[in-house]
Amino acid sequence: MDIKRVALDAVNETIVITVVHMDYKGQVQKRINEKMPLATVKGFRKGAVPKDLVAKQYGKAIKVEEVTKVVDLALERFLQSERLNLLGTPLPKVNEAFAWDEEELVFEYEIGLVPDFVLDLEAKNDIVKYMVTADDKLIDGQVERIQKQFGTAVPQEAVVAGADLTGTFTNEEKGINNATTISLDLFKDKATADKFIGKKVGDVVTVNTKDLFEDAHQLMEFLKVDHDEVHTLEVDVDFTIEEINTTELAELNQELFDKLFGEGAVASIDELKAKIKEDAETQFATQADQKLLGDVTEFLIESTKFDLPTEFLKKWLQTVGEKKLSPEEAEVEYARSEKGLRFQLIEGRAMAQSDIKITFEDLKAFTTKNIRTQMAQYGQTNPTDEEVQGIVARVLSNQDEVKKLSDQVVAEKLLELFKEKANPTTKEVTYDEFIAMSYGE
Repeated sequence: MDIKRVALDAVNETIVITVVHMDYKGQVQKRINEKMPLATVKGFRKGAVPKDLVAKQYGKAIKVEEVTKVVDLALERFLQSERLNLLGTPLPKVNEAFAWDEEELVFEYEIGLVPDFVLDLEAKNDIVKYMVTADDKLIDGQVERIQKQFGTAVPQEAVVAGADLTGTFTNEEKGINNATTISLDLFKDKATADKFIGKKVGDVVTVNTKDLFEDAHQLMEFLKVDHDEVHTLEVDVDFTIEEINTTELAELNQELFDKLFGEGAVASIDELKAKIKEDAETQFATQADQKLLGDVTEFLIESTKFDLPTEFLKKWLQTVGEKKLSPEEAEVEYARSEKGLRFQLIEGRAMAQSDIKITFEDLKAFTTKNIRTQMAQYGQTNPTDEEVQGIVARVLSNQDEVKKLSDQVVAEKLLELFKEKANPTTKEVTYDEFIAMSYGE
């Protein structure tokens, strides 16, 4: 047997396997001998069929099976010995002139290779790392929301200024049908709010979605409109009033502070605002990190140039998965997944260059931190180590969870690496400014 690699270019090769009679003869003869006691041919008793007739009846099928086993095993061992870094799996080439009765049988396999490329994490860029601050407007708004949330609802017979309305927005043509509670002061135009004044339960008020709110993104919350539509949607929607309330705001006192943050954690309005600012900016930092990771990802994909075995991968995509893809479907799937594949290769190279490894201890520490954060969100601010580690053990016994958490640990380590190497420009912004920059609006 002879096996060799034939390079077509830097990322495409063919593996050629030449099989001769001696590579499979012994096993074929053994299989034919095993068949003889069971073979049935008209005119002969079972078990008394001459060997040449058994070979004639079963020999080709046995030869095909045994040669296939020999080739598959040889290919597997060859790939291991060559330590090839493959994309996809080898694809057998179709040879219309192939004949099983030839003295030498030649099998060819197409393979796609991971490209070799240079990754410069410190390349010049215009990436910005945003420091998102909670300004007084945001903090005061949150204080008022807390007071309303814990305040006392006062039912009203008719809508008055400052009322909260529970009802349903509908527009049959656009498929809008969303029950919600909304405050009149959320409407951008006072004239819109005035349409509701004096209305009662059961009344229907029609408003237009264009400039309905100061922030068009609120259409997503109150009407369940897709983000793609928030700036272009201009239709009338009906609001059917189902409940009318004003709110007697909760008093900002120690009882409320203890209810919100635990006994004694906050003791004044200034401390309340400081706590709101701290919590908000912690959340904003996570969002800013996600944007930074996304921006660095886009930059590296655009600036790191390398070829992929594109045509090979399109053919390979047709063969994998439960549903086989047509060439046209594979073309679409490749276009959809190419960017992700490029970043997967960049990510692997970044980890290798920086000697980043994920250990079980990394995974355990990350999971422990996540569990403690989740428990705190549900009011369990001081769980015992035994409780936490019990949950961690259960989570890490699930392989799907381990895979998901491993991806998150990798993303966290890469984020720290990118912060260090990419050296982004730091810019302090308010949350409103951050949202505008994030969405390009």
